[in-house]
Order: sequence, then structure tokens, then C-alpha cells
Amino acid sequence: MYRIEQEKPADLWEVEALYDLCFAPGREALSSYRLREGVSQVAEFSLVVRDTDNTLAAAIRYWPVLVGPKAALLLGPIAVHPTRQGEGLGDLLMRTSLDLARVAGWERVLLVGDLPYYQRFGFDILPDVVMPAPSNPARVLGYSLTSGAWDMCVGEVCKYVSHERF
Repeated sequence: MYRIEQEKPADLWEVEALYDLCFAPGREALSSYRLREGVSQVAEFSLVVRDTDNTLAAAIRYWPVLVGPKAALLLGPIAVHPTRQGEGLGDLLMRTSLDLARVAGWERVLLVGDLPYYQRFGFDILPDVVMPAPSNPARVLGYSLTSGAWDMCVGEVCKYVSHERF
């Protein structure tokens, strides 16, 4: 039995430890981390999953960015503890957080990841969106929370320090 809740400030070090466990050393050198520096995460969609013993099983975070002049949510990281993988927790976090973002009025989500994994949620390659270097363009993926949200949304991705969407 698991429960999903919004990540709290007290969860910070436990969530960071999970990310350290699940990702390669140097993860913070990735271009997506440059977009997060000095920017507050979007707390209402940054979620954790805990078991009945209150042990952290999974986490997901979102950050505001701009793609050209338009706001988007940068998803990531998402991680599931290695002992809990295969239980559907990543799927649960993805679907729950995307639904929350849609209800809150966000239009688009961006991430850097593997298309074969994220395609099942509706993500696709964004050929006209440019992440800061170094980034592999084939790993720049987008998801529309509203119909046509990525149409005519092109350009470089940069920091967005305000949570206002327009």
C-alpha cells in the first residue's frame, strides 16, 4: 500500500538521496540542471510516494521554463527506488502529476529522456525545441496538456523564475 503526497521541504535530503541512488554520478552537470538553478520547483506537482512504513519509494519534480516566449513545465527528475521498480510507481507518479498540471491550467510539459519509455504517456520528440548544450535533440520530448499546446511553440529553453504562465 502506497500514498502519494506533495513533496515537503523536510523531504529534500531523502529525495536527493534517492536521485543519487538512481542516477549516475554527475547528474547535476546535465543541461536540465542549469535550468533549475536558482528557480523554485513547482511544488504542487512535485510528488513523493511513501509506503505504510513511511519509507520513500519514488519521487517526481517539475520546474517552470520558457520555450521561446511560452511557459512549460520541465519534468524531472523522476525516480523509483531500485527495490520498488516494476510496481507501477513511476507510471502512477507520471499520470497523477500530469493530471494535476492539466487541472491547474498548464499547457505543456518538457523533459529530456528516452522516447521508448515516455512515449507510452504521450510524449514525442520536439524537433524545434532547443535545450542548452550539451543535449541530444532526440531526447528532447514534449507532452501537450491541452490540444495543440506544442504547435508553434519553438525556440530555446531557458529559465523561468515566475510561476505565471503568460
